[in-house]
Amino acid sequence: MNVLFLCTGNSARSILAEAYLNMAGKGRFMAYSAGSRPGGQVNPFALELLKKHAIPTEGVRSKNWDEFARPDAPNMDLVITVCDSAAAEPCPFWPGQPTTAHWGVPDPAAVEGTDEEKRRAFLSTYATLSNRINLLISLPMDRLDRLALKRHVDEIAKQ
Repeated sequence: MNVLFLCTGNSARSILAEAYLNMAGKGRFMAYSAGSRPGGQVNPFALELLKKHAIPTEGVRSKNWDEFARPDAPNMDLVITVCDSAAAEPCPFWPGQPTTAHWGVPDPAAVEGTDEEKRRAFLSTYATLSNRINLLISLPMDRLDRLALKRHVDEIAKQ
């Protein structure tokens, strides 16, 4: 199952979700991430946290969601926005009409303060996203139609 995580800057939340699902999904899922206005680089606190949890970061980069709207892009089964601003923006047309969901979480990159306060914000975001992704992974994907998948991923957003 191909899953695309979207956020505005594609530097923190969507990157954390992409890397975690690729590791935890154990080949059942292929995760990607992108942003409507990517910053061009992954937040160093996101990379630090992923490395601390032994989550591979090869190939992780900040990129525009237009890459996934091209004809040669992988077809997405599920598109999940992880920030409010991306959820409110008009998304490109996704070939195959994937299931969509919104899993809004606070932006750890917006936290001001000490490095420790920033690390705590990233850890909190990671905890929320990894919990939701673990719930996604536990779903019986082979037995869910599109409507059931939509219902389940929307319910996961409340976790």
